[in-house]
Amino acid sequence: MVRSSAYAALLLGSLAICRPLFAEGDWGIVINGRSVHLNAEKDWNQDNWGLGFEKELNSSARWVATAVANGFKDSMDNPSYMAGMSLKRRFRVPSNHVYFDAGLVGFLMTRHNVRHDEPFPGVLPTMTFGARHFAVNVTYMPGSVVDYVTHAHLLDPAITGVFFIQLKLPVGRFGHGHVALAQAESESH
Repeated sequence: MVRSSAYAALLLGSLAICRPLFAEGDWGIVINGRSVHLNAEKDWNQDNWGLGFEKELNSSARWVATAVANGFKDSMDNPSYMAGMSLKRRFRVPSNHVYFDAGLVGFLMTRHNVRHDEPFPGVLPTMTFGARHFAVNVTYMPGSVVDYVTHAHLLDPAITGVFFIQLKLPVGRFGHGHVALAQAESESH
């Protein structure tokens, strides 16, 4: 519990220190909300509420890199924290306001029931379906990875994978990042 609180304090402190950077570029607030445990027989927690951020480093390029960090309630109702980077190929529709990203996210994560909160690395496939004012991130953890990391087969031999779903909102919606949001608005006219 103390370690989890320390990670949360570190995340919040990092956000506070980096506050001036929020006005520069494509920052997003990430709301963790849902997971879908495929073919699960056990009643896993699928309401994975949490909060984090995502910073797109080159949102106008074909390959979009992002820095991500968030904390959430995991499938066992325990707090989990992750931070990492993703690289995704961005596909835009002609209006340039709707896009689809597909790629990988690499991260360090802590979970109570995995290595007793010691950080461990991971790489997972991820997608984003987005528009100018919001986006939905979907990350997939194959069943073999679920089992390797959490030994879930001991509790639920039928599980074949997990989808994690997040909502991403531009920081400009909350009074920060107004420069990037203003630029996006002016480009649409």
